[in-house]
Amino acid sequence: MQKHINIKNNIEQLPLLAEEVEKLGEEWKLDMPMVTNLNLVLEEAISNIVFYAYNDKKEHNIDITTEKIDKEIKITVTDDGKPFDPTKKETPDVSLSAEDRQIGGLGIFLIRKIMDSVQYKRENEKNILTLTKLI
Repeated sequence: MQKHINIKNNIEQLPLLAEEVEKLGEEWKLDMPMVTNLNLVLEEAISNIVFYAYNDKKEHNIDITTEKIDKEIKITVTDDGKPFDPTKKETPDVSLSAEDRQIGGLGIFLIRKIMDSVQYKRENEKNILTLTKLI
C-alpha cells in the first residue's frame, strides 16, 4: 500500500499533511499514538526543509511517499533543497538545561528517537530522507 503526498515549501501546508497522515492512520488501522508520532516526525522534517533548504523565495515541491509493508511503515521525503544529511547531525546534549543547550537539532533528535531507521542520500540534485517505523 503506497500513497504519494505532494506539498509546497510553505509552512501553511503542514495541517494538510497532518490530515493526510490521519487518513492513512485510519486506512492502515494504526493506533492514535502511532499517528501522532508520524505526524510529529513529518512536521519536524518538513518544517526543517521549509525553513532551511532553500536560498530563494520560489515555490518548490516536497514529495512524500508513504508505504506500509507488513509490519513496517516507510516514509520517503524528497526535496530539491540544498544538500543536508540529518544523519550526520550531532545529537544534542539533552541533559543540559534549555538555556545551556545549543539552538537547533532537537527536531532531528526527535525524529531519530521516534523512528526505527533514518537514512539519507543525495541523488539527482535531491535530498532523499527515508524514515522507517516498525508497527
